[in-house]
Amino acid sequence: MDGSPQTPAGGRPRAVVIGAGLGGLATAMRLGAKGYAVTVLDRLDVPGGRGSALHREGHRFDLGPTIVTVPALLRDLWAATGRDFDADVDLRPLDPFYEIRWEDGARFTMRPGAEAMREEVRRLSPGDVRGFERFLRDAERRYGIGFVGLGRRPMHEAREMLKVLPAFGLLRADRSIARHAARRVRDPRLRFALSFHPLFIGGDPFRVTSIYALVSHLEAAFGVHYAMGGVARIAQAMARAVREDGGAVRQGATVDRILVDGRRRAAGVLLDTGERVGAEVVVSNADPGHTYDRLLRGLPKRRWTPARLGGLRWSMGLFVLYFGTRGTRGMWPDVGHHTILNGPRYAGLVRDIFRRGVLAEDMSLYLHRPSVTDPSVAPEGDDTFYALAPVPHLGHDACDWEAARAPFRERVLGRLERIMPGLRDRMGPEECLAPPDFRDRYLSPMGSGFSIEPRILQSAWFRPHNRSEEVENLFLVGAGTHPGAGVPGVIAGAEVTAGMIPEAAAVPALAGLAAE
Repeated sequence: MDGSPQTPAGGRPRAVVIGAGLGGLATAMRLGAKGYAVTVLDRLDVPGGRGSALHREGHRFDLGPTIVTVPALLRDLWAATGRDFDADVDLRPLDPFYEIRWEDGARFTMRPGAEAMREEVRRLSPGDVRGFERFLRDAERRYGIGFVGLGRRPMHEAREMLKVLPAFGLLRADRSIARHAARRVRDPRLRFALSFHPLFIGGDPFRVTSIYALVSHLEAAFGVHYAMGGVARIAQAMARAVREDGGAVRQGATVDRILVDGRRRAAGVLLDTGERVGAEVVVSNADPGHTYDRLLRGLPKRRWTPARLGGLRWSMGLFVLYFGTRGTRGMWPDVGHHTILNGPRYAGLVRDIFRRGVLAEDMSLYLHRPSVTDPSVAPEGDDTFYALAPVPHLGHDACDWEAARAPFRERVLGRLERIMPGLRDRMGPEECLAPPDFRDRYLSPMGSGFSIEPRILQSAWFRPHNRSEEVENLFLVGAGTHPGAGVPGVIAGAEVTAGMIPEAAAVPALAGLAAE
């Protein structure tokens, strides 16, 4: 535990938030501003969930998200609690955003500014400039519908989904983002550059909707930013805000189940120690699969039955190698903050990962080198990296990670040494997360990296709702519920979830089922 009081004082209505991920912490901040006495319970030793960090020999390994693309969401969150985000977090705009590389030596750099991007497209594929501009106009229209009109509104009622169906039809939401990009540009490298983004929220670009073109608009309109100290610094500031408003954030506290009274109302939680924490409102930032299968075990389900949960399609798994290097600051000068290294295949590799469930011989990597921007991430003169490879989730049952982990690590390092010669000789401390670790550390079903895959029939109304259909006074937030994964998704989801919960003054006191 962190030494803060177990339960906020003051006689206010109580809210328990299960999980101190970014979505859970953001919801806790908003509920504190609504007058609740908030207790956040998290099984890890630090706040942030996937957005937390590990420290090894002076290196900070940021475990999950590395960028912020819509800073206004965080500034709105801070403002809702009477705070100034920029006073708490040093957010730096990046230029370039990231560089994409192919095995033939071709490169494409995403950066701010329309003219800069036109020149970059012209350099790579002169005949695709107009198509690229058209794609960005498409992206802006999809942003208006998919992010503003849908992502920041509740989708627990079917009529809300019906309202956007005509616009979805006009925008051809049934067409995949990869297919949509192929209709706008001819160069296969540009097609990748405009369609790969769903991979970073767990989606197959050849299956998820073209609405996800909106990510290109987010980048162009709002930029790509890095928080000094990493996303973990944002999580720490969130936890501090909860405490400053009289709430509690308890680390090392594992919730065993959600307590439900005779009228199917959430009444608090039971910890694995046997402690009961009562509450008028319960918010689960755990994965919906874990929430409905484990935290509500034994409760007959109306919608999220075992059969329905078993039929969900989960996002891919991740293999992430975190490592430090010694005496490399200034070495490999063309390896920037964010680099995407493409393997020889795009569609074939995605098919192996999502549909065949095969750990392929080739790979594509996302390489993060935060020490380019943030010297605090490594000892002086050293660097810190992580290399992320999409891989099949555990549900495919096609990979024995106990046997595959070391060989796969060697293949990752071999790929990296092609752009960072001498890497193995400079290696310092390292950590590795593979799908079994995502299952065990984050309680993620199938060891998936991003919860439920964001296919069109697993999005919006079709996704687990922010207000539970199973239990009154139970709410969900995070990657597996509406609107979905990614920092903008879970922060917007917290806004949606908290907006569905009444002001504390309107909530009657709980009748003692789970009183401490």
